[in-house]
Amino acid sequence: MIFSMQKTIISDTSCLILLDNIGELELLKNIFGTIITTTDIANEFGNPLPNWIQIVNPQNSNQQKIIEATVDKGEASGIALALEFNNSLLIIDDLKGRKFAINIGLKITGTLGIIVEAKLSGHITSIKPILTKIKSTNFRITESLEQLLLIKSCESF
Repeated sequence: MIFSMQKTIISDTSCLILLDNIGELELLKNIFGTIITTTDIANEFGNPLPNWIQIVNPQNSNQQKIIEATVDKGEASGIALALEFNNSLLIIDDLKGRKFAINIGLKITGTLGIIVEAKLSGHITSIKPILTKIKSTNFRITESLEQLLLIKSCESF
């Protein structure tokens, strides 16, 4: 598994919403087992979370407040929580949030990276049906990004 080195997997809202909207939320459980999120993210998600998603809040609320000056409250809570765990992986799609997280040294991926990981780790046989479902939502994927995802998942030559 590509992400097997990470011990703590933290998800931001967008991943939960997108996978839930296309009926693929269980992919997170299948790949990682337990996912952690924050109360702020759970509130943004708006639906009851499955029992394999645990809510853990950052202990350093001041750090979260500082991060909120740069990104929204949910992303700030996820980033602040990721900073409190050694060897964590933050699933975050928002470009501003991704750049911030990378700049402070966090390991990140996005929802599309999770889908590629699901294929490479044998949890799904093809990413194409999932990409088709994603394209029916308001989540936009450029043609070049789709081609890159297909190459990374060994589905395009």
